[in-house]
Amino acid sequence: MYKSDSIVIIPTYNEKENIENIIRAVFELEKQFDILVIDDNSPDGTASIVEKLRKEFNNRLYMIERTGKLGLGTAYITGFKWALEQEYNYIFEMDADFSHAPKDLLKLYAACHDDGADVSIGSRYVSGVNVVNWPMGRVLMSFFASKYVRFITGLPIHDTTAGFICYKRKVLETIDLDNISFKGYAFQIEMKFKSYLNRFKITEVPVIFINRRHGTSKMNSSIFGEAVFGVIKLKIDSWFTKYPPKK
Repeated sequence: MYKSDSIVIIPTYNEKENIENIIRAVFELEKQFDILVIDDNSPDGTASIVEKLRKEFNNRLYMIERTGKLGLGTAYITGFKWALEQEYNYIFEMDADFSHAPKDLLKLYAACHDDGADVSIGSRYVSGVNVVNWPMGRVLMSFFASKYVRFITGLPIHDTTAGFICYKRKVLETIDLDNISFKGYAFQIEMKFKSYLNRFKITEVPVIFINRRHGTSKMNSSIFGEAVFGVIKLKIDSWFTKYPPKK
């Protein structure tokens, strides 16, 4: 039986309108990607839908059910550890709501597998502002949050808060996952920053981000507040931590 080298981690909380369609869309791609759903005890029955689909997609679809809404960062950390134990070489982050186009998984995979990147980011801002159906206020908040993070940390990345990413396994093996401090969306910044400090090759792949059509967004101003104030702590902490020297 063929085992894929790639796993797509999809955190879910109340995604019953999207979850089956996103799973089927990923499995219809010409390259085989396995999927791991991390569900935070969704009261709308998301996990039940995934459980039924597991019978159809045996040995390709997996799920971890958690006891409550424990945060995006901890969901991905749980998924990363599971994926490493299962010896996947390429580990992806992707939302359940089709804001990330499943076909773009192929671009992120090619950037790491063929072009030598250690981390590939589906970037909204590397070639302009590629966001569809977002309110202007949210576009501006996201865009300037990334600019702010780049200014404070020195990260050479345009979309520092992006959540559509491929990591090679060696990146996740190197970063101390138990020492990732942020649980919300600032988690995305911290992972990129620590990948950068460990001298991994990071590339941005231009994608179009489309606002969800179904379900409710989990984004709010406090999430951006964590990102804005948390990066100062990340930068200060980096001064007291040893990382590989620049070549």
